[in-house]
Amino acid sequence: MLETSARLLRLLSLLQTTREWTGPQLAARLGVSTRTVRKDVERLRELGYPVHAQPGAAGGYQLGAGARMPPLLLDDEEAVAVVVGLRTAAGGLEESSLRALTKLEHVLPSRLRHRVTTLQAATVAAPDQRPPVDPAVLTTIAAACRDHERLRFDYQRHDGTTTRRDVEPHRLVHAHRRWYLVGWDTARGDWRTFRVDRTALRTPNGPRFTPREPPHDDLAAYVTEGLTSAFRKIRATVRLHGPADRFTEHLADWGAVEPVDQHTCLLHTAGDSHEMLAFYLGLLDTDFDVLDPPELAGHLHHLGRRFLRATGNPG
Repeated sequence: MLETSARLLRLLSLLQTTREWTGPQLAARLGVSTRTVRKDVERLRELGYPVHAQPGAAGGYQLGAGARMPPLLLDDEEAVAVVVGLRTAAGGLEESSLRALTKLEHVLPSRLRHRVTTLQAATVAAPDQRPPVDPAVLTTIAAACRDHERLRFDYQRHDGTTTRRDVEPHRLVHAHRRWYLVGWDTARGDWRTFRVDRTALRTPNGPRFTPREPPHDDLAAYVTEGLTSAFRKIRATVRLHGPADRFTEHLADWGAVEPVDQHTCLLHTAGDSHEMLAFYLGLLDTDFDVLDPPELAGHLHHLGRRFLRATGNPG
């Protein structure tokens, strides 16, 4: 039979699997009586764990959400995944990630610390030049989205100037390793996308509002498309000879991929010039057809003749 402290940890670990347990099931797993299970559940409640109990034959015990954050139990795989994730996120969320990482690594068993070190040693990450995002700002915006409260903030635009915004927040979107807020700009009467790291929130929040229909069913695609075309004046649609899942991730920074059938898909993109679009299209390892604009097709035709002449074959 397990000692009381070890048994409590084992009970907590079972309850954290998110399934509902009956008293007899827990008693069998722990090797104790159902009366002992009831006493152990009360001890967990005294420690701050909200263990819910449903009486009756169909009832059981389940760990719920409480008023404060109690300690968590992680198995080996979960602990390694959290440490690696926190090390990756530390540059983007700064202090809160670093505090959590310090606490977890302090109690990490040596065998797991070795696994984390080995994984990190075999991984190369590109330097992250993103400005840090304050987690308190993210949670404040998320709460305003949930409660349908207007947000007032100073926003730094791309040219460095600052404007004051009054926005009905809809959703936070994490795209291209940055956080964005999609909301209705009340002064401009239209949907806008804001980089969270460029916002300086003003308090208190504004009045409550009635939520509007979002600008797109897929807000991640909406933000990606907006980022792609925001500062590119020439838009193009190209049919790629290949299934969409072959290109979706690879072209995420350059446009939106729309499935057509199992053999083709459409790429909706934009560029500063026909020359730039032609250059990037030439890098694609697939055949393609330019559907729009005709000027891009003409430029590719002209470019193709130049390339043929460069090989000694005038075509």
